[in-house]
Amino acid sequence: QVQLVESGGGLVQPGGSLRLSCAVSRSIFVINAMGWYRQAPGKQRELVATLTSGGNTNYADSVKGRFTISRDNAKNTVFLQMNSLQPEDTAVYYCNADTTYRPFWGQGTQVTVSS
Repeated sequence: QVQLVESGGGLVQPGGSLRLSCAVSRSIFVINAMGWYRQAPGKQRELVATLTSGGNTNYADSVKGRFTISRDNAKNTVFLQMNSLQPEDTAVYYCNADTTYRPFWGQGTQVTVSS
């Protein structure tokens, strides 16, 4: 069992910043990697960023240079720092944990970028 709870979403103006958090608890499986995904209305869910257990990161081209994925092992939390936000970033953002058993998903948090 792995429980993921996202927080930090909200409304922000273009050019602004937000930091999303994903709290991990009740983990009884080995987590190979953590990731952030997003889904906008009428579009497929897409990968935003990943962080492997070895510390390697990967980003979608659309967010590279603007978003940063990180973790705090002491707090069992994964973060997504989002800078220079644009209206195209508006979506529900989901936290994902890839384990040796199966992937686990959080409930999602809404990010809206609008003037």
